[in-house]
Amino acid sequence: MKGIIKKSASAVLCLLLAAAAALTLCSCDQLYEFFNYDLSIDENEPEPVAQLVSHYIDVGQGDCSFIELPDGTTMLIDAGVTDMADSIANYIRNLGYDRIDYVVATHPHSDHIGGMRRVINQFDVGSVYMPKAETDTYTYEKLLKAVKDKGLKIKTAKAGVNIVNSTDPVFKVDIIAPVKQNYEDLNNASAVIKISYNDISFLYMGDAEEISEQDILSSKADIRADIVKVGHHGSYNSSCKEFVEAVGASYGIISCGKGNDYGHPHKKAVDRWEKTGTTLLRTDQCGTITVSSDGTNYYIETEKE
Repeated sequence: MKGIIKKSASAVLCLLLAAAAALTLCSCDQLYEFFNYDLSIDENEPEPVAQLVSHYIDVGQGDCSFIELPDGTTMLIDAGVTDMADSIANYIRNLGYDRIDYVVATHPHSDHIGGMRRVINQFDVGSVYMPKAETDTYTYEKLLKAVKDKGLKIKTAKAGVNIVNSTDPVFKVDIIAPVKQNYEDLNNASAVIKISYNDISFLYMGDAEEISEQDILSSKADIRADIVKVGHHGSYNSSCKEFVEAVGASYGIISCGKGNDYGHPHKKAVDRWEKTGTTLLRTDQCGTITVSSDGTNYYIETEKE
């Protein structure tokens, strides 16, 4: 059983207020004692373990994940609708980054790529991955132009592609779908990403529905994950029973907007996950959700209580 620590923004605020009070009331020595802080240096103390931090950014009825990888590089998976672009860019900058090493547009629907053009225009970008799924929308065409203007070539996102395979620290980023290249529905063409960091794994499903899920199962890909970004905002067309059971996630993240017109998440999908023991967290209820891992345990923080 992996250790879980769930924190909220209010809990952090309480800690900061306590610290401020301590600063005004205590001497330095008393302050160290207040925090039970040991000033002695232990030369045998191990080096801090590199962290993987996955930010499931609240973009309303859309999708956006920003990942700080253990080697210091970064990845952006989708970027919500157009109006969320500046919020996403500011969120990333506030984390201290001016570069996104890997950008993944899971599929060309506006609630996933709408903000991506304006986001990548504000950052140095290493590489861009997209499935071979095209559309003639203004949003898609403008994204292609933005990538070209950056002097980048789009790499094909498809099953079997390895984005990162690091040995120090040990982690990898793999694309496990789309398995096929001829899906009629763009949702099933979604790039599905798995990130594995030692004992902990994360799965990002895009808008993949049951057809894609069944193809993934047939491919025999290792889809076991501790944390899953639930497919298609929790639609009943995704999260089929066999797939949910094979993933076996402890926590599922659903990205959806409050009172959205689609009724996401749908009860059928929610029930399938919960029947397997998966605890679901929703951005419409929790705000931005952050999961940090040292490769052995993971820790969850929600923006709202």
